[in-house]
Amino acid sequence: MSPGWLVAYFFGGVLLTNAVPHLVSGLTGRAFQSPFAKPPGQGLSSSRVNFFWGFANLVIGWVLVARVGAFDWRNAWHVAALGVGSLAMGAFCAHHFGRFHGGTPERP
Repeated sequence: MSPGWLVAYFFGGVLLTNAVPHLVSGLTGRAFQSPFAKPPGQGLSSSRVNFFWGFANLVIGWVLVARVGAFDWRNAWHVAALGVGSLAMGAFCAHHFGRFHGGTPERP
């Protein structure tokens, strides 16, 4: 097992998780933060931009998981790398986007 595969699976988990809010926003016609907004990651991008950004994340995440190495759902290291990447990105997104959508209350 190559450590490079584990890194690819970690970032695959990151990208697959990041695809979710952008795809959902795009498919439901809502503006949402994206790296292409001004300021990046804070301003809103159109639903179309979010859909394409989410789709790009989905494709690249799939390539990193399904086409790099030989991902095996029965291999605990493979699943852990994917899961930790997904968990890290999910926690980051919950904190970052929560500031804009009421999920992270301001401290006094």
